[in-house]
Amino acid sequence: MSVFEFPATALTAEQWQQVNALAQSLRPGQALWLSGYFAGLDRGVRGVIADADYIPAPQGATAAGTPDAGGAVQGLTILYGSETGNSATLARILADRVRECGLQPVVSDMADYKTRKLKDEQTLIVITSTHGEGDAPQSAMAFFEFLASRKAPKLAGMKYAVLALGDSTYERYCEAGKQIDKRLAELGATQIEARVDCDVDYDEPAAAWIAAMVEKITPAASSGASVVGSARVSIETSAAPAAAVFDKRRPFSATVIDNFVLTGRGSSKETRHIELSLEESGLTFEPGDALGVIPHNDPALVEALLGALSLNADAPITLKDRATTLGAALATDFEITLATPRLIDHWAKLSGSAELERLKGEGEAEARTAFLRGHHVVDVVRRFPVCGLDAQNVIAGLRPLQPRLYSIASSQAVAADEVHLTISTVRYDLNGEPRSGVASGYFADRAEPDTTVPVYVQANPHFRMADDDTPIIMIGAGTGVAPYRAFLQERETRGASGKSWLFFGERNFRSDFLYQTEWQGFLKDGVLSRMNVAFSRDSASKTYVQHKLREQARDVYAWLEEGAHIYVCGDAANLAPDVHATLSALIQQESGRGRAAADEYLGTLQREHRYQLDVY
Repeated sequence: MSVFEFPATALTAEQWQQVNALAQSLRPGQALWLSGYFAGLDRGVRGVIADADYIPAPQGATAAGTPDAGGAVQGLTILYGSETGNSATLARILADRVRECGLQPVVSDMADYKTRKLKDEQTLIVITSTHGEGDAPQSAMAFFEFLASRKAPKLAGMKYAVLALGDSTYERYCEAGKQIDKRLAELGATQIEARVDCDVDYDEPAAAWIAAMVEKITPAASSGASVVGSARVSIETSAAPAAAVFDKRRPFSATVIDNFVLTGRGSSKETRHIELSLEESGLTFEPGDALGVIPHNDPALVEALLGALSLNADAPITLKDRATTLGAALATDFEITLATPRLIDHWAKLSGSAELERLKGEGEAEARTAFLRGHHVVDVVRRFPVCGLDAQNVIAGLRPLQPRLYSIASSQAVAADEVHLTISTVRYDLNGEPRSGVASGYFADRAEPDTTVPVYVQANPHFRMADDDTPIIMIGAGTGVAPYRAFLQERETRGASGKSWLFFGERNFRSDFLYQTEWQGFLKDGVLSRMNVAFSRDSASKTYVQHKLREQARDVYAWLEEGAHIYVCGDAANLAPDVHATLSALIQQESGRGRAAADEYLGTLQREHRYQLDVY
């Protein structure tokens, strides 16, 4: 191999000598393998294949992922549906693994996938999360609807596999992945690896599944060689952009700058404005992105749970990555508020409770859901006491503490080293005791100025502000207005010429008009062109944002016909479907179309990324 010149800023002279010496010793194919390995390191994704034989890349692999005759796969496509970025990250990791073996797979977000290609796919790998109670990720809805429809083609020549991500807190656990798996089989596709369903702590099962998939689909596997042999494959994933230093597993300790209540005196709810410092973090974000917050559990709740367990806080336990104490782990590592089916299974074994054992049954979904709604972890422990518990055994029934995602309410163009959040505090009574949300309670009760909060940026590519000349219609209720504050701050700094229209809903005008003076300032300066508000509890007949949309039907439709982008942020259970139904109705009314044509109109807007949702 030739010795190349290199930029002085790329490597030190000593490093370059080592790299060049290695390069000259490589056999054909080894350089390609190393390029994939170092690319993975550079992107913050580490995959360790221990004690595995090196498998050189096959000669003649094509860009479409089709190896020479005798190869393992034809036309490999990796398709993902992602709500918080985990499926996208795993898809990227799998793609990197198979590239190391000489293939070049096509990797696609379901939101961008052209469904007409499905009939021609030969090997399809699907990785998808589930949103809420069994729904597909919002951005992947169109793909799921197509696959379930009569338009879906027969797929007798396709081979496929599915990795499903979910949350066992929900009864319809991993339902989206199950639906894809079932439907592909119904259409005649042949499964090449059994579906794996992963809970929120998905690293190990996902790693094992990826290793199995590499075995199945790479040319090395078809020749009888083993890509991983008996090796253990471990994965450390990152949902953050490649250039980010901090991510979900390595969060930045952001200092609280300000934390105050936005809602006024007499409000029936508490909504807070939080400002955090990102100074020296290197974190960047765009309007529409979210901030991941890794909260700590309430110390009072930790103490109450330890008391119910009759265990000491300093009882030693071992986690995957370290030795610690039970008290410390309950404070920072595990969900100790909401009970889960995992806890029911585990506590049924420890307590021998016939009631808990019965709740595990397949026909007990409704009873199980009711029980979980009425019991937190401490309630289960108190109601079904177990004597002589071992601290290590206790944590086996708990799931890892998960980050909470909040829409960012500020533009980095306005506050370069800050990030702002709009958070509604969750408080309620359960079993005669006051309870609060894990993260919202953390911010309301313990995140005082100058304290630190572990955070990271979660990109949201499916909720992106249109260019400066394009009209935008923003619809939000409550804290769903947060990203629109970022949108307008960004547009103001850019001097955007596109029109903007905000529909905002809350309970009461006097106490709940979030950021009222800021909206008025944007209106005065022309950054915000129009604003319609709905306050549901100011009159006997409740008025919501969908009612204001219907009142402005003619102008809303005119804006859409002019090319406006429409955004919906807020409650997934009520706001999103109600707004969607209202949009369909007003399109029918103003265009003279039937319902099917109006729904297709909205579907086209979604496919063109002109109708975007950020719901929770």
